[in-house]
Amino acid sequence: MTEINANYDEPWKEAIGEYFDRFLEFFFPQVYHLIDWLKPPISLDKELQKITADSDDSKRLVDKLFQVWLKNNQPVWILVHIEVQSQYDSDFNQRMFIYHYRTFDLYRKPVISLAILGDEKEKWRPSNYGYDLGGCKLNLDFPVIKLLDYQEKWEELERDLNPFAIMIMAHLKTKTTTSNLTEREQWKWYLIRSLYDKNFSKLEIVKLFKFIDAMMTLPPLLQQSLNKKVIEYEEEKVMPLISPFEQMAEERGLAKGLEKGLEQRIEKEKELIIRLLTRKLGTINTDLQTQVKALNIEDLETLAEDLFDMNSIEDLQQWLSNY
Repeated sequence: MTEINANYDEPWKEAIGEYFDRFLEFFFPQVYHLIDWLKPPISLDKELQKITADSDDSKRLVDKLFQVWLKNNQPVWILVHIEVQSQYDSDFNQRMFIYHYRTFDLYRKPVISLAILGDEKEKWRPSNYGYDLGGCKLNLDFPVIKLLDYQEKWEELERDLNPFAIMIMAHLKTKTTTSNLTEREQWKWYLIRSLYDKNFSKLEIVKLFKFIDAMMTLPPLLQQSLNKKVIEYEEEKVMPLISPFEQMAEERGLAKGLEKGLEQRIEKEKELIIRLLTRKLGTINTDLQTQVKALNIEDLETLAEDLFDMNSIEDLQQWLSNY
């Protein structure tokens, strides 16, 4: 069967963001027990962009940055790296050090760097970066989890109620079924059914279902077959739970409605600005109107402020030439 690209990045990133405490509890309990969980962690995605600004997207590295507080009230920054692809990356150790230092340089506070390796290279286990030269010594050791190791712990994963047990199983089976999508559909159904069998709440089923569904991508026909199984299973069990498919459809509908509403608001704002320009400067020709309508929402708001300082069509032309 034709191969289809799996999606590892977003499910892992979203799962860590949703269940950061459970993530540390499962993979890094020594870090988990240091933290005061009565103080909610702060996700710092925007700040992370400054730290990873020159990163190569082709490396397929998923990063998350959180600020937490230890039990002694000390603030600490936790930087999580997930290498999700199967290729060997000779720069991984160095990149771990660079991001670690940049985070420290940004906040001047202790940083904990953690790594999850989702590749298939058994012997590739980077865990430090450093050098010793001319009496100058540098060393960074960082904890590493290799998802491949959990293949030998499958029965433990099946019994574990931590969301990341499901994430690991989905990850491993997605990897091993790259060239056999029929088998992937079977495993995907098995994992989805296990969500019901473990008596997760409706909300947890929907969340975890989304992660599994996004990661274990299938061609349309196999996905339709899976959808049918889920619906029939719920009907057979007379379950009072809303189907994850229905829940996601509702959310997609809501998102589309919000998007449509935003588009309508932007169009009205464009028309209003053109009317204001006409009142201030006189007739605005079609070419200039087209340029105004092509502006994004931020530039439109800037134009709405600047137009009151314009005295001629030439002023408008000059303004548009800068956008």
